[in-house]
Amino acid sequence: MIKAPIIVWFRRDLRLADHPALSAACDSGQPVIPVYIHDDQVASLGAAQKLRLDLALAQFAKALADRGSRLILRKGPALDVLRDLIGQTGAGAVYWSRLYHAAANDRDAAVKSALKADGIAARSFTGHLLFEPWTVETKTGGFYKVYTPLWNAVRGRDVAEPLPRPAKIIAPQHWPASDDLAAWNLRKPMQRGADILARHCTVGEDAAQDRLDTFITDRVGDYVKGRDLPGIRGTSNLSENLTFGEISPRICWHAGQRALRHGKGDAEVFLKELVWREFAYHLAHHTPRILTDNWKEDWDAFPWNTDITPQVAAWQQGRTGIPFVDAAMREMYVTGTMHNRGRMIVASYLTKHLMTHWKIGLDWFADHLIDWDPASNAMGWQWSAGSGPDATPYFRVFNPVTQLDKFDKDRAYVTRWIAEGQRKPNDDALAYFAMIPQSWQMRADAAYPDPVVTPEQGRRRALDAYGNRGF
Repeated sequence: MIKAPIIVWFRRDLRLADHPALSAACDSGQPVIPVYIHDDQVASLGAAQKLRLDLALAQFAKALADRGSRLILRKGPALDVLRDLIGQTGAGAVYWSRLYHAAANDRDAAVKSALKADGIAARSFTGHLLFEPWTVETKTGGFYKVYTPLWNAVRGRDVAEPLPRPAKIIAPQHWPASDDLAAWNLRKPMQRGADILARHCTVGEDAAQDRLDTFITDRVGDYVKGRDLPGIRGTSNLSENLTFGEISPRICWHAGQRALRHGKGDAEVFLKELVWREFAYHLAHHTPRILTDNWKEDWDAFPWNTDITPQVAAWQQGRTGIPFVDAAMREMYVTGTMHNRGRMIVASYLTKHLMTHWKIGLDWFADHLIDWDPASNAMGWQWSAGSGPDATPYFRVFNPVTQLDKFDKDRAYVTRWIAEGQRKPNDDALAYFAMIPQSWQMRADAAYPDPVVTPEQGRRRALDAYGNRGF
């Protein structure tokens, strides 16, 4: 008797190892049909994420092919695509890994309900987080609104050991047709910058594991200091791979725990960063408004600028005249990532020195980050702006000049990313001018601009606005 196939619907989980949904499907002994669906949520991704997704899907398809399987690509509303595939293949079940932000939750709930009504087994599995948000509660049964108590609540919890890659992925007798990945044109929105950005991507499950291994071996022992220095390789850089699920948080967690047991005390801070990501999804699950609106509702009355003024345009284009801000913005444009210290500086400058709404920054990041994550991006911006949970206090206005002196003393970071004023700019600094729209009319040999707002002016203006509003 021919067993009905199981469709495994991949989303932000493009890996074989530690994939509970895939493992359950393979363990059933039934044929498995891996599927990726280009629906409206994929269509809404920013330009950099789409290019990175194109690379990720190509690499994951190769990994499946090496196991005698295939990745079936289809475009359209998720439920319609799944029903069509079920009709073509006789599949009796659809498995997927859970996501935790509102748009995905609403879509997945509707798909699960409809498929069950059709008589199809629809099952969702963990895999995107260490701890399901509904399993982490305060002593009174609520959810955590401050990070440190959440960390204390989960730091000693058992985290299941990562699952191995399936020994075998049984193929169906007949494969359904697949779209051609190139026909999706995911690289097109990046325009002339596509090839440059692609060179800075580290793609696929094996590359992600190598990246983790190198970090644990070479850098985690000095992580507390190194992670604050943008001019060196001091961080794991795994956010890119976690975003696409090319590595699981459980694999990262256990690697950090092993390092801690081997005497690398700074590994605990790495574990805390993994839980900071958990905190973002914990909040996105319990308070979905964090993704779109001020988490602290009293900030709705704050007089932020909501227009793309010349000052905001200068921020977007990395020509504010503030070297730390401009270097970070250019790093993001060229590589699709930005050092965490830089993210804090550019977010503070936009929301406090330029008094501009955090949503303008959030949208700009969403279009230019390859490691964009709906929960982490929103929480990070609201943390910087002061409107979010556990936020930086309103009176903390980062001074980007003194921050540069503290964390980039030898100006290695600024030199790498800002070409103006250098006799022989390096390739990374010049790459920025090869990628940006020609309409910006920026040249590497131009004079570096004066500040659009000095740190002193911006701080005074921000504190006056906060004081006038009673913050």
